[in-house]
Amino acid sequence: MLVLGVDPGLTRCGVGVVEGVAGRPLTMRGVGVVRTAADAELGLRLVAIEQGIEQWLDEYQPEFVAVERVFSQHNVRTVMGTAQASAVAMLCAARRGIPVALHTPSEVKAAVTGQGRADKAQVGAMVTRLLRLDAPPKPADAADALALAICHIWRGPAQNRLQQAVAQNRLQQAHALHASQQASRQAAQPAAQPVSPPASKGRTA
Repeated sequence: MLVLGVDPGLTRCGVGVVEGVAGRPLTMRGVGVVRTAADAELGLRLVAIEQGIEQWLDEYQPEFVAVERVFSQHNVRTVMGTAQASAVAMLCAARRGIPVALHTPSEVKAAVTGQGRADKAQVGAMVTRLLRLDAPPKPADAADALALAICHIWRGPAQNRLQQAVAQNRLQQAHALHASQQASRQAAQPAAQPVSPPASKGRTA
């Protein structure tokens, strides 16, 4: 499995590619940051992020894209920027037909470190260890992108099976409801009255 992790942000959008399967050693294929100028117009910054992510998609051809799920913070401006960068990443992947998975920061931290409240230093240290790197990737956005990719490789298959089970269950419920509605409609219809044959006229002598 080849996964591109994206840690969305307007100024620094972390990107990292990891290859492997759950239960086996993982390999980092690439890591970096897509940067935009803080004083640039918003539309141009989003275009720059799109172009940067497209280059990563072109180079590595990932099978999946894992993006950090945006959650509410006190700084609304930061949340808006993160959400906009996240949408660009999802758009780039969807345009190519690449499945996109969203993982919350706590999910990623728990998957990589075993603690949902681990700090960035702990995440960076575990990413370095899991990918057998010489040093933690810098800046932290790059390490977070690798952590997202690792999280998806480890948790993605289980999540996919769960989603498939939920979808199958909903489909079965829909079929059962449809059958029940049909039976109710048939029961509500008046029974057809038997048609008596016309009385034969007696023959006169």
